Amino acid sequence: MDISLEVNGIPEQLSVEPGVTLLDALRERLDVTGPKKGCDRGQCGACTVHVDGRPVLACLTLAATVRGQVTTVEGLAPGDGLHPVQQAFVDQDAMQCGFCTSGQVMSAVAAVEQDVPDVREFMSGNLCRCAAYPNIVAAIEQARRSDATV
Repeated sequence: MDISLEVNGIPEQLSVEPGVTLLDALRERLDVTGPKKGCDRGQCGACTVHVDGRPVLACLTLAATVRGQVTTVEGLAPGDGLHPVQQAFVDQDAMQCGFCTSGQVMSAVAAVEQDVPDVREFMSGNLCRCAAYPNIVAAIEQARRSDATV
């Protein structure tokens, strides 16, 4: 099945089997490796990307069903710069091993943009096995203060 995706602002054409997930299409076909394959069951959030600005679990989303702009952690900021949420994660040391970081950042961007009242609840779908949760919440609060909607 031939599909068209726009990933991080770049139009992409590829052929996939009907059951291929967005995560596998990104990582294996397009070499976009920011989203991680953590559980392949929608339980950890490491694969979180945005489709038209809305966070989705790429491991549960069929590539053939995606219409619109796909944004991964690699596409948040232009050039070599950092998105304000990415910078807040650096400033607050909100990562340890880094495996979950791309999914955490993508969910955090949505939390800031949607001005969610309960950050911990919103982020509960993103697991960090290194337990950097206090730092992640601090990073989101910093990004909120800096008006990180880019």
